[in-house]
Amino acid sequence: MHTLIRLCTIAFLLAFGSLSVSAQSGPKRPAFSVIAFYTAKNDQAHISFVHEANRWFAAMGAAHGFRYDSTADWNKLNAGFLASYQVVIFLDTRPDEPAQRMAFETYMKQGGGWLGFHFAAFALTPSTYPQNWDWYHQHFLGSGSYASNTWRPTSAVLRVEAPAHPVVKGLSGTFTSAPNEWYRWSNDLRQNPDITILLAIDSTSFPLGTGPKPHEIWHSGYYPVAWTNRNYRMIYLNMGHNDIDYTQKPSRELSSSFGNPSQNRLILNSLLWLGRGKRKP
Repeated sequence: MHTLIRLCTIAFLLAFGSLSVSAQSGPKRPAFSVIAFYTAKNDQAHISFVHEANRWFAAMGAAHGFRYDSTADWNKLNAGFLASYQVVIFLDTRPDEPAQRMAFETYMKQGGGWLGFHFAAFALTPSTYPQNWDWYHQHFLGSGSYASNTWRPTSAVLRVEAPAHPVVKGLSGTFTSAPNEWYRWSNDLRQNPDITILLAIDSTSFPLGTGPKPHEIWHSGYYPVAWTNRNYRMIYLNMGHNDIDYTQKPSRELSSSFGNPSQNRLILNSLLWLGRGKRKP
């Protein structure tokens, strides 16, 4: 009888102990946290990309152990809110209020990570998005103002320009992208010693674009589409404009920015590199 009691007691303690360990361990802490800002109001192609990106990044967070949040409230771009995140993403636009811009600049100078897509680098004077933020467009991105673009959105053959960089790990020397509207910039990034160009459009892509306007079709030239500034933890990717059939109401999506395995690897590599890096104290 005493033996039976002792055995029952041991079994109870073992069970209680295992429950205690389980309770103490709790949910696994995310490797890092990401906050994406977006507007999603203007171009239907950008809106399509934002919705697709939010679904894809959430799924990647669940698969790779990082936390992904998103918001259309740019007022949250402040020091207190950003303190909880290791990486900021601009999915389609940029902050316009002085306080938001200063908070972002401070965040980056203190070692925060940033991933920007497509229209996040757009600046054209005069327009709704003028070049009125020199630190961001001239120093941080280095690209200056928007100069022109291809049309319609088409795939391009992209060439790896910095094969030793972790962001392009696992990519072949050239690969075909998802359809996109490609931008040209006022500044030549090759002349900027702070910029490392990661990808550029390969000459086999030409002619790039279908028009109908002749200047919307590129026949030659050098066009960087992904780069980093060595003074910051940042990556800019020109991808982020889905192809849309605007003749239908509602508009019909004709392409997906996250349906291309090579491009997906590039985007995920970029985010993991930014998120796992060391932030300055």
